[in-house]
Amino acid sequence: MNEKNTTNKFWFIPIVYYICLFVVWAAYTLLLKPIICDILGDESFISSFLRSGIIKNLIWTMPAALLIMKFRKNCMISLKDMFIKISPNWKGYLMLFLFFSLFVLIGAFRRYGGIYISESFGMDDIITVVFVGLTEELVFRGWLLNSTVKESLTSKQEYIAVAVNAVMFLCIHFPIWISKGEFIYSFTSLGFLSILVLSVIFSVTFIKTKNILLPIALHMFWDLMVFMFG
Repeated sequence: MNEKNTTNKFWFIPIVYYICLFVVWAAYTLLLKPIICDILGDESFISSFLRSGIIKNLIWTMPAALLIMKFRKNCMISLKDMFIKISPNWKGYLMLFLFFSLFVLIGAFRRYGGIYISESFGMDDIITVVFVGLTEELVFRGWLLNSTVKESLTSKQEYIAVAVNAVMFLCIHFPIWISKGEFIYSFTSLGFLSILVLSVIFSVTFIKTKNILLPIALHMFWDLMVFMFG
């Protein structure tokens, strides 16, 4: 009975975690990040590594990894297994890389009349791509989705978990959009829809393969294509 009650009340932990993450990340993005960029430069290697490699890992990756290990019994798959085990059908998801490529390149061609590598693309973008894919996937798929999706769930409950995860993933982008003055534009241009769709793709990939490396690779590849050609 006690174990059942503990399981039923577990949903409270991911919610509290997400609220704390959102508050801390918003405070950092809106208050501390501008100071770091003013001192070190927005596009310098040191600035990018500090912001994406160190600070974001401290705020995102470490807490998520510790929570996955602490609440292993409440998660679909352990931290170790999600980096090792993978379902036999994982090869079918490789087509997503081709889909991402075509989507970004066709969009770039329609927008610019050709396909060109962005003049601003540099090492700072590569650092961002690597660490954003790792941190965001470990948090949203590796922890938040992993702790809410169980083998015993019905398809409907699984869909709800994926949808809620997508909304949470969308909301975590609000601080950066606000800091860049793009909050309203992200909705009026319907750009927010891409965040929701990508979240669903990453979530379904994680659930079906039970491996975090593929969603991380997809996330990195999408961001790389956008930074280079978008």
